[in-house]
Amino acid sequence: MVIGLLAITAIPTVTGISLASSEQRKANQRKEDNRRMMKFNIQAECDGDTDDDRELNGMSVVVRNEKVYLADPNPSNRSPPAFTALAFYIEYPELDETKHLDRGLGLPTYVQEDPPLLNWIYADNETYELRYGNRSQSVEHVVGPWDWCKDERIISLEKKKKAFYAVEEKEGEWALYFDRDGDELERVLEEQGLLDCAFVPVTLVRRIVEEKPPPAQSQSQPQGEGQGQGQGQNGKAGQK
Repeated sequence: MVIGLLAITAIPTVTGISLASSEQRKANQRKEDNRRMMKFNIQAECDGDTDDDRELNGMSVVVRNEKVYLADPNPSNRSPPAFTALAFYIEYPELDETKHLDRGLGLPTYVQEDPPLLNWIYADNETYELRYGNRSQSVEHVVGPWDWCKDERIISLEKKKKAFYAVEEKEGEWALYFDRDGDELERVLEEQGLLDCAFVPVTLVRRIVEEKPPPAQSQSQPQGEGQGQGQGQNGKAGQK
């Protein structure tokens, strides 16, 4: 009987510890989510010593015409014009039929400032080009998991950090690709007739930007389906 009474009186203590532990886990998760939602620009780093490596080292990731490129960090020096990617990490909003894929974090980026519009960066399933679009455009492709490495500096896709290449599709135009097969893009470039193009392995690095007040009526979490690039109003990346 004494043992039974002790067990009963211990229940509130155990419950309290359990609730406190649960709340701490939630607080830690919120803190982790907030860190991943910090906005950043993306910069290329090249380890090689060729002229192309030196040219691309320090270039900025930019978006235009539904594709992702490397370009001069100074927008006024870019030809053709392109928008500097301003990205963050957030859970990709899977459709009911794709929830089983559990692809984790997506990588939305602003693709224009006024009005603010968000799209998802993804790797095309067939060409491995890095592209951007709303959920309808991206959901069937490689949308994640995007993440950072231990230093929270280097960007990875599908846990690969050394799988990004810049390909000079036209003179001076360097498009970004994801080497999903680990063959230095040989198959996909051959299929597209780009095997003779210059290509350079690059590391994609986060550069945290100082937060500014959000544009009027904009939101940082992508939700809606809309117009133009397939985005909703109020700075939302597309879902459908």
